Amino acid sequence: MATPRRLSVLDKLYQEYLTSQDSSAFLQQVGRYYSTGTLERLTYQSSRATRRAAYLALGFLGEYESNAAMGRGLVDPDRAVRLIAENGIRALWRRSGTPAQRQRLNAIIRLNSSQHYEKAVERAADLIRQAPDLAEGWNQRAIAHYNLNEFSESVRDCHRALELNPYHFDAATGMGQCYLQLNDQRAALECFRRALRLNPCLEGVRAGIDYLERTLRKRQR
Repeated sequence: MATPRRLSVLDKLYQEYLTSQDSSAFLQQVGRYYSTGTLERLTYQSSRATRRAAYLALGFLGEYESNAAMGRGLVDPDRAVRLIAENGIRALWRRSGTPAQRQRLNAIIRLNSSQHYEKAVERAADLIRQAPDLAEGWNQRAIAHYNLNEFSESVRDCHRALELNPYHFDAATGMGQCYLQLNDQRAALECFRRALRLNPCLEGVRAGIDYLERTLRKRQR
C-alpha cells in the first residue's frame, strides 16, 4: 500500500484557499514562507496541486523576472496549471519596468480598453522612447494601431514585442490578425501556429489555424 504524500505548507495553504476562496489570505501566508525563487523551483514538482499553487502565487507575487517560469506553465501537462499560468503571465507582463513606467503602461491599457486608440498610440510612443525594452509597451501600441486599421504598423510592434518577450502569445496572435487584414493568410497561419505553441489553451487560435489550413489546401487543388 502506497504511503500518502506528506503535504507541504504550500499545499496546505492552497487547500485552504480552495475552500475559502480568500486570495488575499492565501497570498499573505505564501509571502511569509516562500520567496519567488522558491516558488519558481516548486513549479517543477510532480504534484499537480503544488504546481497549481506555485503558479497561482507567482502570478500575484512574482515580477517580470519570473516570465520564463510562467511561460513553462503554459505548456504544463495539467490543464488547470496552464489556465492559471495564462492569467498569471499576463499580470507579470504589466509589472515590468519601474513603478513610474508601470503606472504609464496601465494608463495606456485603460486607454485601449476605453477605445481611445489615438491617445494610446501617442502615450505608448512616449513610453517606448523612455523604455524601449518594455515589451508590453510595444504590444499595447500594436493593439491601438490595429484598432486604427494601421495593420503594418501593428505587425512591426507585435514583432518587436515578441523579440523582447518570446512568450508573448498575445503579440503572436495579434500579428496573425493583422496579416489576415493584410490578406496574407500564410503569414497569419505561421503567427497563429507560433501563438498556439506558446499557449496550447488558445482555442480560438486553434480554430483559426484549422480554417486557414483548409482554405490553403483548397487553393492548392
